Amino acid sequence: MPPLDNVAVAARLEEYAALLELASAGYYTARAYRRAAETIRGLPAPVLDLVAAGRVRELRGIGPGIEARLRELADTGDIEELRELERTLSPELAALGRLLGFGAKRGAEIGRALGIHTGDELREAARAGRLREVPGIGPKGEARIRDALERGPQRAPARPLLIHRARPLVQSIAAQLGGEPAGDPRRWKDASSLLAVAVAAEDPEPVRACFAALPEIVALVAPDLGVTVEGFPVELVVAPPRAFGTALVRATGSPEWVAAHEPLPEAPDEEGVFRGLGLAYVPPELRELQGSDPGQTPLVEVRQIRGDLHAHTTWSDGRASVLEMGEAARALGHEYLAICDHSPNVRVVPGLDADQIRRQGEEIAAANELLNRPSPRQGAPFRILRGLECDIRRDGTLDAPDDVLAELDWVQLSLHAGQRLPRKLLTDLVTEAMRRPAVRCLSHPTGRLIGHRPENLLDLERVYEVAVETGVAVEVNGLPARLDLSGEHVRDAIAAGATIVCSTDAHSVNGLRNMELSVRTARRGGATAADVLNTRPLEDVLVRPARVA
Repeated sequence: MPPLDNVAVAARLEEYAALLELASAGYYTARAYRRAAETIRGLPAPVLDLVAAGRVRELRGIGPGIEARLRELADTGDIEELRELERTLSPELAALGRLLGFGAKRGAEIGRALGIHTGDELREAARAGRLREVPGIGPKGEARIRDALERGPQRAPARPLLIHRARPLVQSIAAQLGGEPAGDPRRWKDASSLLAVAVAAEDPEPVRACFAALPEIVALVAPDLGVTVEGFPVELVVAPPRAFGTALVRATGSPEWVAAHEPLPEAPDEEGVFRGLGLAYVPPELRELQGSDPGQTPLVEVRQIRGDLHAHTTWSDGRASVLEMGEAARALGHEYLAICDHSPNVRVVPGLDADQIRRQGEEIAAANELLNRPSPRQGAPFRILRGLECDIRRDGTLDAPDDVLAELDWVQLSLHAGQRLPRKLLTDLVTEAMRRPAVRCLSHPTGRLIGHRPENLLDLERVYEVAVETGVAVEVNGLPARLDLSGEHVRDAIAAGATIVCSTDAHSVNGLRNMELSVRTARRGGATAADVLNTRPLEDVLVRPARVA
């Protein structure tokens, strides 16, 4: 049995978390397994090697219970309790319940009550009138479930999947089938509804059989449409090698972009499709309705990022020390890292007052000395920057004294409270704060949390104007739930002449790996390396731009 890689281990833990929820094990237990899965997916080293070395508990959030499950995976390739939950809860029915709209718990309840496990058995039970035997299902509930079964699945789920989970899911499935990830995740859409993989094969049947047997796929609702335990549909696209490029372009989407370029010529690869269309190659990130012309300048790439300008430590709500964050950033190849812990006004997490900012500065100086000691393996100089994520107070003042801010290398401006303020008041607060001399960047400008909090009413056109006047950059925040600015907003910011910063807002060592999410989001807005401040050397970043009079 080949060893499981980190993506496969993370998938097992997420499946276990989903079934624990159905078994009423508790929200926090399931969340712990999901967080562990997220940690493991981002590890640079195989997690099962850490298990074998007895070091897996060194990872934050992994306690004895999760360690035991990981040891079981290392020894047997499986989790026995997971298989027992599958036997008693029917993940296929739970997945169908989520997909069809009557709920995962209801699907599991039906399976337990009627002793059934598959979608076919559920349909037969509905036809036979047996749904009324399930406690809690009356005439209206029965009619709703029967209607859902007759209507069939919609290709888009009721709730989208954030990119940091959608992308690894389709990558894992594609890798196991020898194919390519496609759909929304290939375009790095922040929240994915269309999940797909594309495979080149003359005979589609063996591929379909492998697809149906994957651990990520708990049910088939059509020969080429599977569903995960959490109810997310994944489309399988199989095409002969001579037409694989055409199939991959169509499966990648967006549907609107593809429709605007039909009929697509047949080609074995994507480059051939674009040649047949008479177009320059369009990167997947730009294949939205408005993104047909990428221009001649290559988009920014992760390898061009020279430093991260927004990270947190244990001084506020981070999970690692200054030195640990610095070591991790240097290991990723960065030349600099700005520590931007919170100021006090954020309230819901610890914030630094003036005295703490200065004491943290001493710790940063000590960490820089350690990180730059001469050694045989010493690479390029690395520097941790003294920074602050400084809140804008309701009265428009900044949450730290001017003399303290003036001592710092990098000041991120943030608005945490007041997201629901009226447009003019909110815009005036933010733009006046941007004019303060120490401010270098505006963090997560729209304040959105994808799927939970909509964008605020900030007048972004006015923000970009002031950004150009003051030289203040605007951030593409790499937290998966933010990705703020969005790709569409990045396009507008660049058109206005504003400078972009791609940062992670990392609250842990693993969080530093979210740089790719930030960069891919910037690419969706057409950003080049010249548009992104932190593709530049540190000496250029530290130069405070002249302000337009």
